[in-house]
Amino acid sequence: MRQYIRMKRHMGRQIFGVLIVLMVIAGLWPEHTRAEPLVRAVGPIEITVADMERSVSFYEQVLHFKKLSDVEVHGPEYEHLQGVFRLRMRMVSLQLGQEMVVLTEYLAPQGRPIPVDSRSNDGWFQHIAIIVSDMDQAYQHLRQHKVRHASTGPQTIPVWNKAAAGIKDFYFHDPDHHNLEILWFPPGKGHARWQNKNELFLGIDHTAIVVADTERSLHFYRDTLGLKVAGESENYGIEQERLNNVFGARLRITGLRAAAGPAIELLEYMAPRDGRIYPADSKANDIWHWQIHAITPNPDDAFNVLRPGKTTFVSNGSVALPKNSLGFNKGLLIRDPDGHALLLRP
Repeated sequence: MRQYIRMKRHMGRQIFGVLIVLMVIAGLWPEHTRAEPLVRAVGPIEITVADMERSVSFYEQVLHFKKLSDVEVHGPEYEHLQGVFRLRMRMVSLQLGQEMVVLTEYLAPQGRPIPVDSRSNDGWFQHIAIIVSDMDQAYQHLRQHKVRHASTGPQTIPVWNKAAAGIKDFYFHDPDHHNLEILWFPPGKGHARWQNKNELFLGIDHTAIVVADTERSLHFYRDTLGLKVAGESENYGIEQERLNNVFGARLRITGLRAAAGPAIELLEYMAPRDGRIYPADSKANDIWHWQIHAITPNPDDAFNVLRPGKTTFVSNGSVALPKNSLGFNKGLLIRDPDGHALLLRP
């Protein structure tokens, strides 16, 4: 009898092992059990703009970014990558500290502007958080350049919020009405390099996106892409309302990081829950479009991993690009569960 029981247990373990293998092949086994994450690094952050000269001037002169490259591309490969027919793109790479942004102007076809009544709890909201060494000086610098406020002014996170106590931040707009944030970390918070006092604008700590359901987004970013949760907090009160310019704002905030690059911060509005969803007909040439470059060893493998699930593909598979003109030779554009875009590339 004991031998029979041992034999049954052994057969059960064998069957279970076979099932695991089959589920991994099918993409049904939890992704966070994989030995290597699908995404190894995050960045640069790409932003669609309407007028390249105006935007480059703003990011260089107001925020002290430095231009690295300026290229213009067109052709079927780029059309299939971005999901925009007959496109011609001009792309300018800019660096601040160790991080980069890519500004992309669609010379053809031109997309739609950001809705003038956009709020920080709308589903298409995204920003980058630029770290400053002195909040008062940085705010006065922005005022001198007549930036458009999104917050009423710099806000200080209160002491009861242990995860973020003492952090100062301020939201404002670039010339296309994209949301940007300047952020100051007190000693002991944030990366050690954010305590550098030699420059006013130091680099990009994270990009933040509005999500409808944190758990659903965690399944995508943590379990599927392999990012790790780096911090969590729940923010509310008058300071948060004035920062986001949303009356009654109460947010669940979850930060995720890859092995390198800026964090991706999930912003779920617990209240008010009247934010509009990301437009289903969005295209990469619409000015509200951002795309996060997510570095993966092989976009073909990423496509095979993501295909069995519910991932929304903008690209029809991994697209090979000619001449390495964008700094990489292959890419795959996808959308997360809320519509935010990620470019998976080597």
